[in-house]
Amino acid sequence: MPVVRIEVDDILFLKKKHPCGGNSWKVTRVGADIGIRCLTCQRFVMVPRRKIEGKILEIERQGRRLKPHQSLVEV
Repeated sequence: MPVVRIEVDDILFLKKKHPCGGNSWKVTRVGADIGIRCLTCQRFVMVPRRKIEGKILEIERQGRRLKPHQSLVEV
């Protein structure tokens, strides 16, 4: 079953905007739940991996922008 590879320090661009108006989030924790911090207002939230995988538009990793399907890993 493939899952999206998410690493610490990735920047996630999500489909829905945060109430502050930002849609970019920095990954701070990885596991069954993903810890992300809004880059606009610095709010921290923990989101279940399955919930966040469907909401990712792009992943910025080491200066490269990837679509979620380009970062799939078989588990």
